[in-house]
Amino acid sequence: MIRTTLHQSFGSLPDPRVERRKKHALLDIITLSILAVLSGAESYDSIELFGKQNFAFLKQFLALQNGIPSHDTIITIDAMGTQTAIAQKS
Repeated sequence: MIRTTLHQSFGSLPDPRVERRKKHALLDIITLSILAVLSGAESYDSIELFGKQNFAFLKQFLALQNGIPSHDTIITIDAMGTQTAIAQKS
């Protein structure tokens, strides 16, 4: 797996989720969201769609052990305040 600047920038963010609920890596969700929005995604559904359409490309540098996270998972991470942590990190 290729390591990117996004790995370096966001790899150390604390994951606020309960351990047993971590089906997808936080870094995978954040990176997917950033790349999708930069590519024109305007909703959680379109972030998920971007991931599904670009799975082979994303798999080169993301673990994606359980596939692309659903839009519900992306919403949950967004609602947990990771936006604040990301803003403080950049």
